[in-house]
Amino acid sequence: MESTAFKWPIRVYYEDTDCAKVVYYANYLKFLERARTEWLRALGWDQNKMLSELGTIFVVAAVNIKYRKPAKLDDQLEVRCKLGNSGRASLVFEQEIWRKNELLISATVKCGCLDSDTYRPKMMPEQLIEQLKNF
Repeated sequence: MESTAFKWPIRVYYEDTDCAKVVYYANYLKFLERARTEWLRALGWDQNKMLSELGTIFVVAAVNIKYRKPAKLDDQLEVRCKLGNSGRASLVFEQEIWRKNELLISATVKCGCLDSDTYRPKMMPEQLIEQLKNF
C-alpha cells in the first residue's frame, strides 16, 4: 500500500490510551477517520463545505478491522489510506496504521454518501471519485 497511499501522521497522546498506556481499541477508529478526512481536505473537499453547498454527507456503513500489534503512549504513527472498490454513492477505503516498519492495524471502511436532508443515498460528485482514483 505504501507507494499509492495517502499518509497522515498521528501521535499517541495520553488521552488515547488505557491504564497500561496502550491505545484503547476504539481510538484506532478515530485515527482512521482523521486520515480519511484529511485526505478529502487535501483534495479540496472540505466536509463542511460539502454539507453547506452540496447537501452531501458521508457516513460509515461498515468497518472490518484487524488489530495486529498495540500502539503505545507517545508513539509516532502513520495512517495510510487508499481507495478500494467503490460505487457511485459509496467509497471503500483500505487503511493501515504503521509505527515505523511495523504494521499495527489493517482495516476496510465503507462510507456511504447521503443527502443531508433525507439521509438517503446520493451520488458523489464525479470529480471527487476521479480525484480519489487518480491519487
